[in-house]
Amino acid sequence: MAHRRPLKVEFDGAHGAKLAARLDLPAGSIRAFALFAHCFTCSKDIAAARHIAEALSAEGLAVLRFDFTGLGGSGGDFSSTDFSSNVEDLKRAADYLRGSFAAPQLLIGHSLGGAAVLAAAGDIPEVRAVATIGAPSDADHVLHNFHGHIDEIRDKGIGQVDLAGRVFTIRKELLEDLEKQKVRERVSHLKKALLVLHAPLDETVGIDNATEIFVAAKHPKSFVSLDKADHLLSREADAAYAARVIASWASGYLDEEAVATQDPVLEGVEVVETGLGRFQAMVATGSHRLIADEPEKVGGFDSGPSPYDYLSAALGACTVMTLRMYAERKQLPVTRIATTVNHGKVHAADCADCAQTLRDRGGRIDRFERVITLEGDLDEETRARMLEIADKCPVHRTLEAGAAVVTRERRPDET
Repeated sequence: MAHRRPLKVEFDGAHGAKLAARLDLPAGSIRAFALFAHCFTCSKDIAAARHIAEALSAEGLAVLRFDFTGLGGSGGDFSSTDFSSNVEDLKRAADYLRGSFAAPQLLIGHSLGGAAVLAAAGDIPEVRAVATIGAPSDADHVLHNFHGHIDEIRDKGIGQVDLAGRVFTIRKELLEDLEKQKVRERVSHLKKALLVLHAPLDETVGIDNATEIFVAAKHPKSFVSLDKADHLLSREADAAYAARVIASWASGYLDEEAVATQDPVLEGVEVVETGLGRFQAMVATGSHRLIADEPEKVGGFDSGPSPYDYLSAALGACTVMTLRMYAERKQLPVTRIATTVNHGKVHAADCADCAQTLRDRGGRIDRFERVITLEGDLDEETRARMLEIADKCPVHRTLEAGAAVVTRERRPDET
């Protein structure tokens, strides 16, 4: 299964700032939603987060990854945050998913993000499984990053710390908050399935942390060694492997029906604005979730097909299906059928290959050009007949004949 381009989304964080996020959606049906928490001072776009989200979406999971307050593309002041506010940001992310799509059933945390998901899991009732990658067994493990500055921060209440080539303002409140966190105690009361992934060669968070988390946890729990990986899972192969393991492991705990039944069963297709950009909308039909949008040149995000793209897709899909049914009925040796559809507005008088009734309308009309490819040992007569059959596909007939569109209002308080 493939994945689609990540959606740009945002929501309010614990301190009221807008948090920047990306939602990686699978190309087909969504099995469940997952929430990913990145490492300390990292961002949602770090290679590990991106590779894991892409790999999980290929397995049918929708993954929300976001920047904590004051990091990456998110608003707010990093110096005013602490571990507790990160946990609250996670809960706000879960609230966003619950309100806009479906609540997350899987939490994934990398490094300090792993400690954060362990702390937040108990407050997100829909979560059924938690996976950590290179996570510390206690939140204050991150204090070793402040080497040589801790006394200064305690004495002055604030200090500047160079982390991975960037200078961050660290307040005493962050140190105190990290020190009072009891991650292993929360693990012992987790009551969720737990998967601990850790690299034995991790020089940032030692493998002993994985042991302490695993021992503190109750069953069901599992451990997977990322033998050749580094702490940041900088090699794409290591991140992809971790994602495949997580997806396979989580499948035994996820309630895939919860996604399909989260919204009331509707007749037809429901299209709802996502609130992002001018045009982006979520299309729901059955268990399928799609995105509609407009190109950037007209003010959209280009995050999904346009309405006319979907109309062209309907014509193309109907054509391929109709021809396949005909080939099977006539037992024709057609190995593959493909259709390319292009839509445009043209002057009626210039459309030489259009029906006379359309040319007589005058003005501009919609023109769909359909190019059909038929693979197989077919003679010319059969190929010509199949092109005639293409014109009989139901969507083709609807477009040519026109259709009645009846509109009525449904008030927000109507069921």
